[in-house]
Amino acid sequence: MNDVVQPTPLTRKDFSSDQDVRWCPGCGDYSILANVQRVLPELGVRPENMVWVSGIGCSSRFPYYMSTYGFHTIHGRAPAIATGIRAANPDLSVWLVTGDGDGLSIGGNHLMHCLRRNVDLRMLLFNNRIYGLTKGQYSPTSEAGKVTKSTPDGSTDYPIDPASLALGCGSSFVARAIDVDADLLGAVLRRAGKHHGSAFVEIYQNCVVFNDGAFDAFTAPEVRPERTIRCEHGKPLLFGKEKNRGLRIRPGTLELEVIELGKDGMTEADVLVHDETNAPLAMLLAHMPFPEFPVATGVLHAVERQTYDAALAAQHEAAAAKSGKLSLQQLFETGETWTV
Repeated sequence: MNDVVQPTPLTRKDFSSDQDVRWCPGCGDYSILANVQRVLPELGVRPENMVWVSGIGCSSRFPYYMSTYGFHTIHGRAPAIATGIRAANPDLSVWLVTGDGDGLSIGGNHLMHCLRRNVDLRMLLFNNRIYGLTKGQYSPTSEAGKVTKSTPDGSTDYPIDPASLALGCGSSFVARAIDVDADLLGAVLRRAGKHHGSAFVEIYQNCVVFNDGAFDAFTAPEVRPERTIRCEHGKPLLFGKEKNRGLRIRPGTLELEVIELGKDGMTEADVLVHDETNAPLAMLLAHMPFPEFPVATGVLHAVERQTYDAALAAQHEAAAAKSGKLSLQQLFETGETWTV
């Protein structure tokens, strides 16, 4: 009689490396790391079947702190490396960590194609609206007029909205979270971890040294209920401490508006119900101007469609079935060849 050996349940320690975590004291990255290591055991993927890939920046130290396989790659190229890993070994769970500078400036082109291809990756973009590692230059998400070391008279650029960019590229999963909101961040990470396809998560992350308080206007605990709205599929889009304010489509338009329950006859029946499969709605939510509207967090969009790596695998299988398995020499001599 064979005894069935049950696998040992995973814990946070299984995903924590022996490296000293080195970020500035108070950095939001500590909270993100703690929440990632707290959630990963719930996904059921063992550390030896997981890879973390990063580019360059403060966020890109992540692979050192994970007791998994990992690659600390070059500036902006993490999506390309991660795509190769996933295509070569589809049995691996591949996670990508980047920042607003690394991912949206030098790496913007790689990120865009990774999203549109729907590569089966989980992408965490830490957005602190600044270049932290290189000591405080403005980044693609810095607000217009931002005074930094590289823009002493104020930035003349208009910022990128990462979630809107991901939606525009056709990402099959787009979400937003806040570094210190453990409940929200944990919920988003669980959903991203179970998604098949390009799961893009923008995380509002505070840089205490070079851009402290960049998001306090809506992330501080005392204002967060009134200035953020958590999007949950099938639930009304309500916000406020008393859940007495909501969103609806303004009659006769394709625009959102804020309504107050009990005012002008408004009831919860007038509030828009979130549908995460509706991409146009997700774009409206991502584009809401603050502070006239709350900042949308949670899962904005999630759909299932064929992944890039699955399509590649199907192509390979079809080609092998058609021509049989050939040696490398035979492949070299197949098709158009000539002698020089």
